[in-house]
Order: sequence, then structure tokens, then C-alpha cells
Amino acid sequence: MRILKVAALLAAGILFGWPGTAPAGAQSACADLGGTVGGDQICRGHAANYTYMLDFSFPVDYPDQQALTDYLTQTREGFINVSEMPDSRDKPYVLDAKGTAYRSGTPPRGTQSVVFEVYQDVGGTRPQTWYKAFNYDLSKRAPVTFDTMFKPGTEPLDVIFPVVQAELQKQSGLEDGVPPGDGLDPANYQNFALTDDAVIFFFGQGELLPETAGATQAAVPRATLAPILA
Repeated sequence: MRILKVAALLAAGILFGWPGTAPAGAQSACADLGGTVGGDQICRGHAANYTYMLDFSFPVDYPDQQALTDYLTQTREGFINVSEMPDSRDKPYVLDAKGTAYRSGTPPRGTQSVVFEVYQDVGGTRPQTWYKAFNYDLSKRAPVTFDTMFKPGTEPLDVIFPVVQAELQKQSGLEDGVPPGDGLDPANYQNFALTDDAVIFFFGQGELLPETAGATQAAVPRATLAPILA
């Protein structure tokens, strides 16, 4: 069954926001979405009716505001549309999107990441959890993707996959681990966060391990990746 990936409403603040008072733009956008910005610079909101319950939280200082807004607005609409279909079940559908911030380096250099952990229950055999990550290079003022993170001509998955394989086998207890065809597919490594110590890769249910294993993550030390990082 094809899983509909949906997420919550979101608006972000101006570039390079750090601890302190939330920018006026972030405050206004969050309020427009029915949320409030707390002293921890997190926007939190809740919406519900007889067909759905929607909760969201996210840091308001991620630099690439438009990328977040475009993705989350589109996926929110998809979730609401499904919840309003005539054959929807009696109790409300549920979507809970929690955005967590990660950073590396010291501004104005380094990187900033936001990773959404999204829980969804739309009446399938079991609820689903997946991730959506955004990464930004502060010095270049440009997004960081899996393709741009590494030096041209390198084979990063030859380094990454053995570490991920060992970590996920340890977490899941599955002897077979990750099939090489999946473990060496770049499409499965698009959701990650950059920290000073590691690159953390996030995998939704059924992406690398059987769906019953749930959502997982694995950290690859930056020291291991240093020779191939761009």
C-alpha cells in the first residue's frame, strides 16, 4: 500500500536566527498558522476537527524558509484532503510533525539542519513514521544535499553503508541486516543531519529494514567521512 507522506504547516524566520528574540517575520508567520513561538524559538501549533488532528512544532530560525514552507504546505493539504474523503473512518486521522534542529560549526560558517519526524495514522494496518530533512550551508548560503556533500568522483556509500549496516543490525537484532541493493541506493540516504561529530542518516519505516522494525537512524562519524566530504 502506497504510504501518503504528509506533514504539518510551517513557516520559518529570517536567515541566521540564533538564540534570542524570535524575528518579527517568524512570529507573524507562526501566528498566521495558528501557532505560537516560545522562548526556546520553537513554533508550536494544534488544529483539529471531526476528521483530523494536526500537531506541529519546528524551530523558527532555519535559513531556507521557502523550501520548508513549500514542502509542508503541500503535504499538509494532502493529509487534509485524505481525511475528508467520504470513505474515511469514523475517528479522526492523526498527523504529528516534530522538527528538530541540528548544527555544525560556528555561524556565520558551518551548517544548520532541520529534521522532521512525522507520525501519521490514516487508518492503515499500522501508523507510519518517517523523516524529512533539510540542510543548509551558512557560508555558501545554499542547501546541502547528499550529492553536494561529497567530493566529485568519490563513492560515499562504499564508506557509509558498512557503518549503517552494522548500526542497524545492532539496533534491530536482525541477522540479515540491510540488503546491499537497498543499502547502496543513494535514494535511501536523502534525509540526514550534519553535526560536529557525525552525519546522522534517518530512515522511515520500510526504507532499509522491514516495516515492523519502525523508523531508524544511524550516525556515521565525521572522522570516517573526512576524506570524501566536500
